[in-house]
Amino acid sequence: MKASDKFSSPTKKVNELWQTDFTYFKIIGWGWYYLSSVMDDYSRYIISWKLFTTMSANDVKATLDMALEKTGVSQVKVKQRPRLLSDNGPCYISGELRKYLDKNEIGHTRGAPYHPQTQGKIERYHRTMKNIILLQKYFFPWELEKEIHRFIEYYNNERYHESINNLIPRDVFYGRDREIITRRDKIKKRTLELRRKINLKNNYQKQSNNKLEYVKTIS
Repeated sequence: MKASDKFSSPTKKVNELWQTDFTYFKIIGWGWYYLSSVMDDYSRYIISWKLFTTMSANDVKATLDMALEKTGVSQVKVKQRPRLLSDNGPCYISGELRKYLDKNEIGHTRGAPYHPQTQGKIERYHRTMKNIILLQKYFFPWELEKEIHRFIEYYNNERYHESINNLIPRDVFYGRDREIITRRDKIKKRTLELRRKINLKNNYQKQSNNKLEYVKTIS
């Protein structure tokens, strides 16, 4: 499946497409560490993540194992398993990962070479994360893990996204988006109705005052 097919057919439900990628952090005295993440394309929810010292197929498999366990999609019968969207890094094009995906009935879409925008959502997520996390230095891996965990909790459970109707990823991922949007629409409708009544009242009062002034003027 080509990446261009994905853009012409955007996802319509959770667990339809998972984006995955690595990003890197330097820990003073320890060297480079690599964060592997799995994001649900539809909701922007970070399903799983883990910090590694390498970027191997085994690391990708470990992150996907966490995603499969959390969502339970491998334990129940579903019409369609999630597809995986990644770049063309060595760990993603390896035969080892292909066997793993085949075993778990997960399809695989790879972005066009030298075109990182294909994984635009997870790329933006990584940029947003690093803009905050890199404000300080880290001397131990667990310090970095703690800050990553804190950011992901905020990102999944508190941060509103304009691209998903100003909702938080958690509510979309767990299917509460329609209920929230319906409630918002009702509140908006009541607010507009109340504002209309207040405006009518103010206009009526203004007209009455004008008539009264007119009567005083001609009398």
